Amino acid sequence: MTNVEKILAGAGPDVAPMLLGSVLSRTSEGREVSIRITEVEAYFGSRDPGSHAFKGRTTRNAVMFGPAGRLYVYFTYGIHHCTNIVCGPNGTATAVLLRGGEVLTGLETARERRRHPVQERTLARGPANFAQALGLDLSHNGLAVSGPEVVLSLPEVPVPSSSISTGPRVGVNGEGGSTEYPWRFWITGEPTVSAYRAASSRNRSKQ
Repeated sequence: MTNVEKILAGAGPDVAPMLLGSVLSRTSEGREVSIRITEVEAYFGSRDPGSHAFKGRTTRNAVMFGPAGRLYVYFTYGIHHCTNIVCGPNGTATAVLLRGGEVLTGLETARERRRHPVQERTLARGPANFAQALGLDLSHNGLAVSGPEVVLSLPEVPVPSSSISTGPRVGVNGEGGSTEYPWRFWITGEPTVSAYRAASSRNRSKQ
């Protein structure tokens, strides 16, 4: 079992902070974009009212139920794709939403995909922008993060707990958005981390 597989064997709330500082890379048509993960959110299936899988398996969320180490990509508000990494044992439907990151390689490709001129620090800030910078959409749902197209690499030195902040998840309605679920984790002081936004009445669960 690789180090990545060992980490992804855990539940989302445990895995999420360990993914900070990791690099997710995608190679497509000879072009690679790599993003260092700086902000994440954890979700935990039937135990989590903020999760897409809270009420059980559906066609949309089936990938969340395992195996671990695959992407769960979903489409939201008719305009955005968001990307999660599935973790935990089969059947638990636990995953980590990739909320923000720093583009390390493939800056020009990421800019082309974003389609609008933006600052470098905002290229992958926010879950929709993260997915767009990597060029991920529903066709990549279920893709393994062990390659060859998508690869997750752990940091040589883990981000110390003293450099990690945590708080309520962004834009999640009801109980799942309360302080009882402080499952948003980010590297303190990182400019690529998105601003906190509470849920509005029209928002659904984020993942």
